[in-house]
Amino acid sequence: MENCSAASTFLTDSLELELGTEWCKPPCFSCGFDNRTGGNHFSGESYLSSGALKRLILNLDPLPTNFEEDTVEIFGIQWVTETALVNSSRVLFHLFRQQLYNLETLLQTNCDFGKISTLHCKADSIRQQCVTFLHYVKVFIFRYLKVQSAESPVPVHPYETLEAQLPSVLVNELHGLLLYIGHLSELPSINLGAFVNQNQIKLFPPSWHLLHLHLDIHWLVLEILHMLGEKFKQVVYGHQFMNLAGDNLTNVSLFEEQCENLLCDLISLSLNRYDKVRPSEALASHHCSCSCIKELWILLIHLLEHRNKWSLSEPFWNWLNKLLKTLFEKSSDRRRLSVPVIQPRDPLGFSWWIITHVASFYQFDRHGTPDEMRQMESNWSFVEELLKKSINVQGGVLEEQLRMHLHCCLTLCDFWEPNIAIVTILWEYYSKNLNSSFSISWLPLKGLTYVIKSPLSMLEMVKTCCYDKQDNDLYKSSSSYTIFLCILAKVVKKAMKNNGPHPWKQIKGRIYSKFHQKRMEELTEVGLQNFFSLFLLLAAVAEVEDVASHVLGLLNFLKPSFVTSSLIWKGQVAFLLMYTQKNLDIGVLAEKFSGAFREKAKEFLVSKNDEMGQRQTLWTLLSIYIDGVQEIFETSHCLHSSHEKLLNDGFSMLLRACQESELRIVLSFLQAVLARIRNMHQQLCQELQKENVDLIVQSSLSAKERHLAAVASALWRHFFSFLKSQRMSQTVPLSELADAAADFTLLAVDMPSTAPSDLQPQPVISVMQLFGWDDIIWPKVVARYLSHCLQNSMLCEALSHSGCVSFQALTVRSWIRCVLQMYINNLYVPDDLFLDTNPGQIVEKEYLEQLAELTRLLYKLSEVRNIFSKAQIEYFFSPEDPTKALVLFFEAVGITYGNLQTLSDKSAMVTKSLEYLGEILKYIKPYLGKKISSAGLQLTYRMMGILVKSWAQIFATSKAQKLLFRIIDCLLLPHTVLQQEKELPAPMLTAIQKSLPLYLQGICIVCCQSQNPNAYLNQLLGSVIEQYIGRFLPASPHVLGLGQHPVLLALRNSTTVPPMSPLKKCIIQVIRKSYFECKGSLLPPRLASILAFILQLFKETNIDISEVELLLPGVLKCLVLVSEPQVKRLATENLQYMVKACQAGSEGEPATQLTSVFRHFIQDYGMRYDYQIYSILETVAALDQQVVIHLLSTLTQSLKDSERKWGLGRNIAQREAYSKLLSHLGQVGQDEMQRLESDNT
Repeated sequence: MENCSAASTFLTDSLELELGTEWCKPPCFSCGFDNRTGGNHFSGESYLSSGALKRLILNLDPLPTNFEEDTVEIFGIQWVTETALVNSSRVLFHLFRQQLYNLETLLQTNCDFGKISTLHCKADSIRQQCVTFLHYVKVFIFRYLKVQSAESPVPVHPYETLEAQLPSVLVNELHGLLLYIGHLSELPSINLGAFVNQNQIKLFPPSWHLLHLHLDIHWLVLEILHMLGEKFKQVVYGHQFMNLAGDNLTNVSLFEEQCENLLCDLISLSLNRYDKVRPSEALASHHCSCSCIKELWILLIHLLEHRNKWSLSEPFWNWLNKLLKTLFEKSSDRRRLSVPVIQPRDPLGFSWWIITHVASFYQFDRHGTPDEMRQMESNWSFVEELLKKSINVQGGVLEEQLRMHLHCCLTLCDFWEPNIAIVTILWEYYSKNLNSSFSISWLPLKGLTYVIKSPLSMLEMVKTCCYDKQDNDLYKSSSSYTIFLCILAKVVKKAMKNNGPHPWKQIKGRIYSKFHQKRMEELTEVGLQNFFSLFLLLAAVAEVEDVASHVLGLLNFLKPSFVTSSLIWKGQVAFLLMYTQKNLDIGVLAEKFSGAFREKAKEFLVSKNDEMGQRQTLWTLLSIYIDGVQEIFETSHCLHSSHEKLLNDGFSMLLRACQESELRIVLSFLQAVLARIRNMHQQLCQELQKENVDLIVQSSLSAKERHLAAVASALWRHFFSFLKSQRMSQTVPLSELADAAADFTLLAVDMPSTAPSDLQPQPVISVMQLFGWDDIIWPKVVARYLSHCLQNSMLCEALSHSGCVSFQALTVRSWIRCVLQMYINNLYVPDDLFLDTNPGQIVEKEYLEQLAELTRLLYKLSEVRNIFSKAQIEYFFSPEDPTKALVLFFEAVGITYGNLQTLSDKSAMVTKSLEYLGEILKYIKPYLGKKISSAGLQLTYRMMGILVKSWAQIFATSKAQKLLFRIIDCLLLPHTVLQQEKELPAPMLTAIQKSLPLYLQGICIVCCQSQNPNAYLNQLLGSVIEQYIGRFLPASPHVLGLGQHPVLLALRNSTTVPPMSPLKKCIIQVIRKSYFECKGSLLPPRLASILAFILQLFKETNIDISEVELLLPGVLKCLVLVSEPQVKRLATENLQYMVKACQAGSEGEPATQLTSVFRHFIQDYGMRYDYQIYSILETVAALDQQVVIHLLSTLTQSLKDSERKWGLGRNIAQREAYSKLLSHLGQVGQDEMQRLESDNT
């Protein structure tokens, strides 16, 4: 049987079917099928899916494979198939009613999970027996019942008599059966849910079976009555009953009565569901409780439409309309129906709801398969009546109800052919209520704010209204007016598709006629918004140029107070965008709109800053224009000459009047337009480069190129001059300024002829000179600008072939400046106004990222790559730290120069290197002003120190020495340093201390490398050491920091540079001159610290006898003249270190220079400081007796001279002290002592 039901799905219109001979289960209503896949709308056993409806309409055998045996079992009894209904019709119908009673009895049994299986089986068995019997009646009528013609003889056999009476008997029995079962609406409430057992089989309660059996009976009675009419082609009378009017009951009257009753039942069931439906969920909430009710509606539709085709009854819509109209009648006026209908709380809403849902059933064919292409019968006449009731002001229909009604109407417009009458009816209402917001107090209206935001959102709303399929949430998202616009769009589109432009002319005439001067003056802000929504929609679905022209004319009628309304500007932009989307010339609209923009820009320019309200109003309008023009350019497929009109001199005035936040918006607009023009130009170039382009296409492309050039020239004219004037301004947004300048540079690459004459003949180089290579431009602007430029390969290629050979060098120079000036907030105010006073201030993250990007791009330049290649340096630096990259670059240039061999190459490299630096001292000058930047000073001194050291060989040339002198004078020997009474700022002193070794090493190398000895450079080196050797001495020699003295560090780190002997020599000379060559007995301050410095110096370097010769007199002088223990101790340590050093250097022989120093010392101080001298020499004797032995003659003579001078004879005390010294000299000392005793002089 299952095979039969499956096969029946594929029924065709053939008269007979090739089916199996086995018994097929008769069709019945069932909603218990598994539809988890969603592919089936109805059960395979249903009247639709099984093909039963199709066989009924085609007048085919209802069940061709059933009831073919001689006997048939009905209600458990065997009957003769061909005679049972004739002989026992009343018995059979009695048994049928008895089975119905048995099923009703089962309802009284408590239905729980333990009993459901048994109850389900019993109820299902009863139902199947009843359904089988009714199908047997159908089969019997089709196969076995004979039609008695008028000419046929009077039946003589009793069977023939009974057979002739059977049609009337059936009418009577069916009528009695209908009276017995009553109405669907009278059935007790039924739970349609099912129990599911462990085998996943659905088990239904008896109430479910009873409801579905009633549905089967109601439908099968209609089938039987229809088949009787088809069989006999005449009215069949029932002789036992008469209707209320006294007429005899017939098959026709019973059919119509049953149809009316059944529709009343279905309406009553729907009313019960409608009472629980919210207006917002009306279309989503179905009126059918289960698929069987839905199937019954569809069966009725097909059967009644089929009978109407043969004029047997009215069409389905007439039946339904007639019953729905009674809902609007008062109880006293309502005609008496055989079935009582519940009085609905909202008959109008219910009528809309039921008609919309029922209309959707027309798309199901005779097999229950949805077919959206199927022709659907409309019911516009009744819907027009409903529509008039919905908009009737006296009817009191609320907005929330009206939305639901119109949503239903919109859905019907999808189903049925277009109807201009409904548009006319609705427009009569909305034309009088344009100023209403159509809002619901408890429901926020998304649509209103959605429209007001921007012209694009206005267009988006219109586009949404024109969609073929609308959102199910239309009730909440849109007002009733918006839904009306959806209806209008759908009707116009459908009508024009079917009947051409004539319907549009009808609708246009009705709409246009409602707008005149008085009506326009009455419009409020909301009314104006609704006005634009209406005409934008008309423009979208019909003639945009005609509608736009009419709107421009109507806007002239508005009240003066609306002149500054932002909504008018948004509406005009929306029309311009629509023109653009349809690729139409915007000339007329653009001319008028751009003129209004120019006037408002002029007002904005002359408005005072204190008139904030007026400025804000003007800016609102101007920003609408700016955003609109940007959108027009971005969405235009190609540019016309009229696009140039949108870029008039209003922008020149606007730019001068803008504040920073406003300027950001304008410059962002400029970038978007420039990008669009360049993109369109590239597309044009590709088109022009194609082969085999015919003359017409080529002419069209040339015209487009001229239009592009005109727009580009307008941008140069109205925007670039402003950017040029604001290069040094403090008020403009720097990022946007750099971006816009870069875009103009790229435009100059693509379309050089469009640039103004003052930038010709090489506009690219001219613009780069203004924004990338000029030293007076903000470093933030330069870094961002150059990053954009270097990213563009076409620009770099153009510069390479432009004859500008130094563009890479100029770019490197700008990069160096950007790195050095990373801590400067403002470069072009007086030095004493520089900000960034906080030493710990960090560079802005954005600028640091920009510098890192610029560094990455710069390292890709061929010139830079070549330098690193020749220097054989791998640069794996962190892009986040551009300072490391700059250090590497300085070092690479220095190494590259050192590797050059020929004089010409070296000379060219010096020139190129100086070109890289430019006016580098100007770059760092701001850091040296009164406002101190600790981080800036650290960066400046470190970078310049690395430069001096890395480029020492370059600075040794005559071309570069001048710059070195200026660096030393500016950074190491400024006026503040030379003024001893002034203290250097602590941040500057710290920066110098950290970087001084680099300078000293670099200058020393320059001194060694100079082609000619440079006395001035040596003098500068001495001055630097003289200034800073004392500044960085610790207050106490015990401080551990003495080892970090920058002068000592310069010598200590000399392993990475050539020998530093000239530096050491200069240091010693400075110490001697500044600390030991004091007049008289005056000694310098911090003598202990300088002695500690000298000691540290000798410990860390190889001491030379000539250096001892320079410093030893001073050390000896300290031992003689200073009594401070710390000084004496340090001086003694120095003396010992010098003697040891000289002893090691002279290979055991006493150094002549050392002996000479001591001899002069004895001669100078022997007369006054004899005792101190003897003590010092005792120390020397302990280290090297030979030195003292060589001095004995001088010592002895000094003793005698002293005694002679004083004239007191022998000085016993002095001689004893001298003898003590001699005692340390061994035999030589003893001999000298004896000679001194024996001398009687």
